Amino acid sequence: MGATRAHITLPDELIAEIDSVVGPRGRSAFLVETAKAELRRRRLLAFLADPEPAWKDEDHPELARLGTAEYVHRMRRYVSPRQKRIARKLTETE
Repeated sequence: MGATRAHITLPDELIAEIDSVVGPRGRSAFLVETAKAELRRRRLLAFLADPEPAWKDEDHPELARLGTAEYVHRMRRYVSPRQKRIARKLTETE
């Protein structure tokens, strides 16, 4: 990923506080990390505010075939291979 130098203005107190946490050499990385986190948060908020449902029935034909209640019941009963390995290890150590 490329990088572009950007000139931004921040209050002196904010720079001092950032520097006290990450040091002056860590300032850019901290601001990048913080900006990415804020953008993720804003995208999530926009997604949650969108009236268009994220779940589309046509994307889940198994629900039409089984019905929602039966599908959920089967998913709750399902034990993955990983869960079985963990259970075996737990019973072996007892």
